[in-house]
Amino acid sequence: MLQGKKILLGITGSIAAYKSVLIVRLLVIAGAEVKVIITPAAKDFVSSLTLATLSRNKVLHEMADEDTWSNHVMLGRWADVMLIAPVSCNTLSKMANGICDNLLLAAYLSATCPVIVAPAMDEDMWHHPATKSNIKTLEGFGNAVISVGKGELASGLYGEGRMAEPEDIVKYLYEKFFRGDILKGKKVVVTAGPTYEAIDPVRFVGNHSSGKMGIALAEAFYERGADVQLVCGPVNVEVAYNGIELKRVTSALEMYTQVEALFPTSHVAVMAAAVADYAPTTVAGEKIKKSHELLTLKLTKTKDILKSMGALKSNKQFLVGFALETENEQENALKKLSSKNADLIVLNSLKDTSAGFGKDTNKVTIFDREGQAFDFEPKSKKLVANDIVDLIIKKLNEKA
Repeated sequence: MLQGKKILLGITGSIAAYKSVLIVRLLVIAGAEVKVIITPAAKDFVSSLTLATLSRNKVLHEMADEDTWSNHVMLGRWADVMLIAPVSCNTLSKMANGICDNLLLAAYLSATCPVIVAPAMDEDMWHHPATKSNIKTLEGFGNAVISVGKGELASGLYGEGRMAEPEDIVKYLYEKFFRGDILKGKKVVVTAGPTYEAIDPVRFVGNHSSGKMGIALAEAFYERGADVQLVCGPVNVEVAYNGIELKRVTSALEMYTQVEALFPTSHVAVMAAAVADYAPTTVAGEKIKKSHELLTLKLTKTKDILKSMGALKSNKQFLVGFALETENEQENALKKLSSKNADLIVLNSLKDTSAGFGKDTNKVTIFDREGQAFDFEPKSKKLVANDIVDLIIKKLNEKA
């Protein structure tokens, strides 16, 4: 996610400094090169040895170490981004007023890269007019400020002032500065998950789809710079990026309504949801009692979302469908590709042990309108999503 990116992490004197250890760890796992500067006050809260071990770089805290000078100018030029987390009320004030009395502040004042700060302090300090003024000043300088959270504070009080969680900070860093741009300006609609068709207020007709494949696709498009709108059925899987516009639905009709509204302005649409083919003709207003040996349900066809969008599709739009088959897989997938007027169809087979509902892996074969097959080995759904998006990008370039 951050492969090869250079991050300069500043840590100031705050109890929230313990979270910085995890920030370093997450950045390194994501592939970033991390250098850490701590203020003298921060040394009371976090171990330099721990930070050096995790970052694989010496932790810097003095302008000079014996006969070696810490080149604060080059630190600010080396980094792609400077992140100060936590930034205390004291350091926040110094940054806003151009005070330079330690290595961290010297690096900040000479940094030519973007700077992000994640404040951490007690609620009364956070709401003080001086703090608000300092935040506004820093933002005026072009610095980004990550909003504080609400919860239990070091003082024992409950309120605003908690530093954002490490996972959210790393996610913010990626979304704001390091997303790809190959699909920048493209609007993408993705559907994911099952639909539930109500029988009565407590029962429904549904399927076992987890939504993992569709969500992985939405994230893969977003990582390449697209504006992504995800229409998702009832699933427990969370979306990784706040920038993905999530629309939650329950039934096939609700999903159709959302997709119909979004499709006309989209450049790409990927229908990965496992939409129910049939829904009860009538829905009981009260819970149906178990009073008979047999219960007969009358079902009616739901709207075919892929076929409907295929009928609306212009030459400038690209439409992708999914086919989950149990027999005559290729024949049925190619038939669906043609009858639904899609540009690609992604075939899953329930006979493949790597594929199926609820699994973290998948194996797909993708067919284009010319009948060409693109076969992929079993892999994680995230990697499968990357394969699908890469092929879509290739097809879009050929079409351009």
